[in-house]
Amino acid sequence: MTEQERIDLYTSIVPNRRQLLIQEMRYYAFVHYTVNTFTNREWGNGKEPESVFNPAAQDTDQWCEAIADAGMKGVILTCKHHDGFCLWPTKTTEHSVKNSPYKNGKGDVVREVADSCRKYGLKFGVYLSPWDRNCPLYGTPGYNDFYIEQLTELLTNYGEIFMLWLDGACGADAAGQPKQKYDFERIWKTAVELQPNIVMSGCAPDVRWIGNESGKTRESEWNVVPRFAYDQQNLAANCQQDENMRKFQKRCQDAMLPDLGSRAFLANYDDFMWYPAEVDVSIRLGWFYHPLQRATLKSLRHLMKIYYTSVGSNALLLLNIPPNRKGRFAKADVRRLREMGLWLRKEDACVIESRRTDSENGFSITLEFPKQSVDRVRLSEDTTKSQRVEAFEIYAGEKCVFRGTIIGFSRIAIFDEPVTTDRLEIRITQCRNEPYIDRTEVCKTGAYRF
Repeated sequence: MTEQERIDLYTSIVPNRRQLLIQEMRYYAFVHYTVNTFTNREWGNGKEPESVFNPAAQDTDQWCEAIADAGMKGVILTCKHHDGFCLWPTKTTEHSVKNSPYKNGKGDVVREVADSCRKYGLKFGVYLSPWDRNCPLYGTPGYNDFYIEQLTELLTNYGEIFMLWLDGACGADAAGQPKQKYDFERIWKTAVELQPNIVMSGCAPDVRWIGNESGKTRESEWNVVPRFAYDQQNLAANCQQDENMRKFQKRCQDAMLPDLGSRAFLANYDDFMWYPAEVDVSIRLGWFYHPLQRATLKSLRHLMKIYYTSVGSNALLLLNIPPNRKGRFAKADVRRLREMGLWLRKEDACVIESRRTDSENGFSITLEFPKQSVDRVRLSEDTTKSQRVEAFEIYAGEKCVFRGTIIGFSRIAIFDEPVTTDRLEIRITQCRNEPYIDRTEVCKTGAYRF
């Protein structure tokens, strides 16, 4: 293919309906909660007695109120982690909340969280670990039927589910368990049949893992990437097959690569997909609550830096908040979430009305507004026409106040210092064919700064 033919191919790749929905959400919560909360572990061994799960004052309204206050749009609950303990009264196993002291075995944590989400205007999602250290069927063909039965319960009994999060972690060999071959194709097919609007993340086809759990992101996060083997989060072996390419694949099959979407990188492949990145990170050091990790609560500035380099740089943000042994979010965590929400609401309040004029070819945009001090611009592309912008600059008069690479579905361009002006010009300096800029919002100085 010629260079132009390749560019035309890249810009033909667009999001599906489910991906458009999650791109609009941008920012949502993870809640890690199971027997590990009470045993002070990150991974349970599947042998914990059901009696361990006994929160004294569980309050899912408190969780969802704090999450909504932080500006998040949804909640994903670890309905079953690797220990196999189910937070709903499943028919598939006795290793569940129905045999715990919580509400004398009549409790249903999944139901409570789903109801609280609706109360606070949040969407509800589920995490269902494929690895199960308790199920005796694990390692046999029958386990896939067992898993699908659990998935069916979750996707039919709790209303609309916005996301299914599929973890790829598995230490079965180290734990002495047989290796299980997961039927991911069946999982994905079942999920969409039962919940047509569901987004699948992790080892799944809609949203990919960013490549770490520390909140770090790439300078340029592309949605158009080489086709992945989603279940392994590796680049699929379906590109050119000459000797050099085989060496290249062996070297580069990984979601952690620093570049997944530049022209130079894509030139090595011939099959592509729309696959936005998700930043999953915990508000504390661990994913589950640990009493001795109080001091690891991330600062407001640290969390907002993660926000601006994820949501503000064309990625989704999944922020974990772990309930404690009482079944509540720690007071310090709630305060931090409210601080995040205050920060974001203050930024929203700083958006000013501006008049937009596009150049004839679309490669520059002029924004005019009453003269004042401004310090950031919020941008997005119309991704129904793919992701196209590769580099852009923002000028106040002759002064360049920002240089950036991608825009994508969400970009927040924060200037190094505020500038007083009545006019900004956005110049797109490198693009894959013509650009389609959807949102352009100028923010007056007044929002928090780093």
